[in-house]
Amino acid sequence: MLRVVEELADEAERQVREHAWILSAADHALAAGAAADLRALIGPPDVHEELPLVDRLAALRQALAVLAVTLAHVHGRLAWFLGAAATALTPVLHWRALAPGEGPTFGAVQPTLQQYTDGEDAIRRLQKSLAALTTA
Repeated sequence: MLRVVEELADEAERQVREHAWILSAADHALAAGAAADLRALIGPPDVHEELPLVDRLAALRQALAVLAVTLAHVHGRLAWFLGAAATALTPVLHWRALAPGEGPTFGAVQPTLQQYTDGEDAIRRLQKSLAALTTA
């Protein structure tokens, strides 16, 4: 996930830097809001990794929700960027933090600690990129 998000973020930042992508005022506002929301959800690694796994997973899912809600309000390159980022993060939707107990898990799997970290780092990179887009 992180590798894909890094590639997307690098491409978006390059397009803005080279003036191939000029964000509108509305895009700036939405990107800034999404960046702030993502920053509030996924804290610094040394703090965030101390949380219980169920809370870490909840934060990752909430980050995906932020992307989905923001995506619903934009068009053009920002929508394409956010859509690609959300797609890269879809493995999170198949994760579970709790033991399966009785009954089916609907295909949900327990991720490794490295997968949690990868997802969280991807959100941090995405947040950094959205913040950079709004200051360019």
